[in-house]
Amino acid sequence: MASNTVNSPARPLQAGGKDKHPRPAKPNYKHIHRFPLPVAVHPLPPLIPHNPLSVISVLLSYLTTYLVSPPKKEIYSAYFDASTSSIQVTDPKTMRALWEMGFFGRGNLSRSEPSWLEREKKRRGLLATKTNEEVTGQRRVERREMKLERARKEQEAIAQQLKEEAARLQAGASRSSDQLATSAGEHMNGFPNGSADRLALASEVVTVEEHTNGPSNGSVEKITVSSGETSSTTKTVRFSPVVEEKKFTPEPQESIYDSTKLAENVLINEEHLQLTHEEALFLVYGLGALQVFDQDTNTIIPTPSLIKLFTQNSTFPARSDTEPISPDDPFLISYVAYHHFRSLGWVVRSGVKFGTDYLLYNRGPVFAHAEFAVLVLPSYENPYWESTPELREYSTKKQSRSWWWLHGVNRVQAQVKKTLVLCFVDVPPPLPSSWENLGGILRQYKVREILLRRWLPNRSRD
Repeated sequence: MASNTVNSPARPLQAGGKDKHPRPAKPNYKHIHRFPLPVAVHPLPPLIPHNPLSVISVLLSYLTTYLVSPPKKEIYSAYFDASTSSIQVTDPKTMRALWEMGFFGRGNLSRSEPSWLEREKKRRGLLATKTNEEVTGQRRVERREMKLERARKEQEAIAQQLKEEAARLQAGASRSSDQLATSAGEHMNGFPNGSADRLALASEVVTVEEHTNGPSNGSVEKITVSSGETSSTTKTVRFSPVVEEKKFTPEPQESIYDSTKLAENVLINEEHLQLTHEEALFLVYGLGALQVFDQDTNTIIPTPSLIKLFTQNSTFPARSDTEPISPDDPFLISYVAYHHFRSLGWVVRSGVKFGTDYLLYNRGPVFAHAEFAVLVLPSYENPYWESTPELREYSTKKQSRSWWWLHGVNRVQAQVKKTLVLCFVDVPPPLPSSWENLGGILRQYKVREILLRRWLPNRSRD
């Protein structure tokens, strides 16, 4: 499996080996995300058969944890927003809990982690630390400065080498002209009328011109070796321009927000945690850690009604509530794959930016990049879909894909160093109208994975 780590460039050091731009300490992500799911777990001490004291320890722990003071199960709240057809979480405590325990949802004012409040506090001067976005921007500026400094040193080294070569050429030409003049003086009697012409032709003049046109046009080192009036050799080296970044530090001005008058509790968090339909149903049905409320009536939406609501909004425009739920509904196919990978311990996130349905993380997006990209495809292997010509034509149309499409998706994953996984979900016959037994209905779906790798001729010869 290919590693996704990138070798960072060398950072400039001051005298004594100290870092010129020390990076701030990273948060302890191992402690923050120590719980993989928003479920409270109270493990019992280990039971050792040959140690009778371990039995007493287990009994005491069980009586204390489950009988004397039973643990309280935490159930979080969210509401269904009909305008955006999504699940919104507004409670800051619930937002942090769902993100830290399983990486559920995304901030509607952030890229992934809901960090709008921290950025706003930093902008108003209420927070001294830096956010993740600011740390990333600082690293990019440092990397750019390092590259500019390296290019400048390479240009100086090349210019110095050219000057040394020009000096050696000039010294060699002067020595050769002296030798030719001596030999011409010795044989002057043999050439009575052509001695001056011989000396003029034999003498070589080496000129070295240096032109500096400024940082916009780069620098040109031009070496010209001429004999008499005709130029015999011309060597020109032109360097690419180096535009150095200029930083302007503004003068300190009075902020429009006075930190003494504006306390932290006055700043209201305007960001919501937005959950997908698959994440919401997994938290409601799979874990029992979430309750979805109706925005209009402020009542809890039961699980069967929640499934009908999600299937109606799985297409655009939304379908009518009187239409029966099809077994190959896009939401059902997507949720089966989501539930399958989540139950196996993977952190499942949206893969729309890479042209896929899901991304699979081993631990989470703050620890490492996603290793696999998943395409969810319906499969009509059940004999029911071959019973009539209409169903056969319908199933063929639904699962038809082109090789050009598959090759394009696989090429994108190869560029971002991810392995493509084709997740085929076998569609069962028509489902019953009652959704009370959701577990029995989901057991009718079968999931098959196929790992697809790009074949490289120069790497697969052995």
